[in-house]
Amino acid sequence: MHFIPISIRGPLFMIVSTGSYLVNDTMMKLATAGLPSYEVLFLRGVAATLWGVPLLFLLGYGRQIPLIFDKRVLRRNLLELAAILCYVVALANMQIADSTALGQITPLLMLVGSSILFGERIGGVRMALIGLGFVGAVMVAQPTMEGISVYALLALGNAALSAARDLAGRRVPAEVPGMIVAISAVVVVLIGAGAAHLVSERWVMPEARHLLLMAGAGFFLIFGHFFIFMAYRVGPTGVVAPFYYCFTVWAVISGVLVFGQFPNALAVCGILLVVASGLTIVSLDERKRRLTVVA
Repeated sequence: MHFIPISIRGPLFMIVSTGSYLVNDTMMKLATAGLPSYEVLFLRGVAATLWGVPLLFLLGYGRQIPLIFDKRVLRRNLLELAAILCYVVALANMQIADSTALGQITPLLMLVGSSILFGERIGGVRMALIGLGFVGAVMVAQPTMEGISVYALLALGNAALSAARDLAGRRVPAEVPGMIVAISAVVVVLIGAGAAHLVSERWVMPEARHLLLMAGAGFFLIFGHFFIFMAYRVGPTGVVAPFYYCFTVWAVISGVLVFGQFPNALAVCGILLVVASGLTIVSLDERKRRLTVVA
């Protein structure tokens, strides 16, 4: 990864992460037609584990597998589990546009948290650009906010827990490989989803297409976990966090390619706003970096 310019590593990793998560979400959505939500999470976790453990050995991390249970890694991934359990329940009971829009406060919470906990300076211009990105994301999601209830609170809980997860990830030591953190997240969510399924659902025998979808979802899930963790490890929060809004852009692409849902003019304007704000933030960061080198 050293061939990638430093200034764009974090944003690029976040873009790849959100794209990987969205492919995973698309396959999950297709699989939930006929299977209970937590059972789908469990099956996806099994698939991701079957992909991930051999990958760890292939990458030479076999001796570091016990780090999956490092307390700082587990702290991050228990927050991941809580976030995904909130999100699944909210998504099952709300319009997807509403739950997506509420999730867009994650970058803002992440920025506030990093400023308080790590003393990172954001700056007025960057905050304004991040705000524009948020507006663009909501323009894409176009929430109706009908039937606001406890499920909306769960969607907000997902956003807050996701921000807390990424802040906790900042405290994971540098010697812990990112792929170890990713597989740890897979294992923790697998166990949690299995427990939630046993408590609240009845097992439904999956068909072959369900298993194929879960195999694909599990594969992309690993890289979603890996790249979102690495994005915050290699890049400043103020530069990386706004690219979380790419979720909405990928969602539109998925809607067009998979579900035949084409964006309206407002959504197209929102996408342009998200892209413009993100590129401007990267440009400002690169300019600041060059001035620092010259000085």
